[in-house]
Amino acid sequence: MPTPTNFGNAAEAILGPVIPNFDSRLRPRGAVTSTGTRRRHYLEGSVRNYAAYVRSLASSIAGPVVLVGHSYGGTVIANAANGQQNIKALVFVGAFATDKGETVIELSGRYPGGTLGAALAPAVLLADGGKDLYIEQSKFHAQFAADVPAQSARLMAATQRPIAEAALIEASGEPAWKSIPSWFIYGTADKNIPPEAMKFMAVRAGARKLVELPNASHVPNVSHPAEIANLIDEAATTR
Repeated sequence: MPTPTNFGNAAEAILGPVIPNFDSRLRPRGAVTSTGTRRRHYLEGSVRNYAAYVRSLASSIAGPVVLVGHSYGGTVIANAANGQQNIKALVFVGAFATDKGETVIELSGRYPGGTLGAALAPAVLLADGGKDLYIEQSKFHAQFAADVPAQSARLMAATQRPIAEAALIEASGEPAWKSIPSWFIYGTADKNIPPEAMKFMAVRAGARKLVELPNASHVPNVSHPAEIANLIDEAATTR
């Protein structure tokens, strides 16, 4: 169950609460994250590169695979799953499900309710001309994880990984949600991705199930781990 996760957390903060709730038949293969500056920029600075990496990992797994994406990771799994015969389901957790030619930033700005722009720290300018984006630590709790205890949110803020600006403006390729069954779950109080945008994406994708978590933030995988695990289990076991 490869799980791309992006923007604002160390992977263990995102996945840690969910994994103990998995059905014993499921075998999580961990988060597709990047360690080391050069590798991170190669992956997270490009939808195409990140999707290719996830595709390679999925191809190495014997048996059916469920791809789970959080935030920008939703665009990654939708691009990664194309042409992969062993990927049986896509699960979008507070995530983007972009269509061909769409960008994350354009789709998010299409609907009201997102306040991420105002919560960002000054961009970090990179040697290659790119920019890394972080959420201001003082604004992190309210913006990203309002339904998470303050102490946990402080840790998440301090260990957040940036996202490359280039990844937000790169057009998506042909998405696999057009041919692979999908499940969606998100919080109604998400301030990073407008809930109206996520509902639109779920309906457009013909989601097998859409779960709205009242008053949940951008990290329902932290605040509602059992519900996330249940939905992944359903996606994995539905024929």
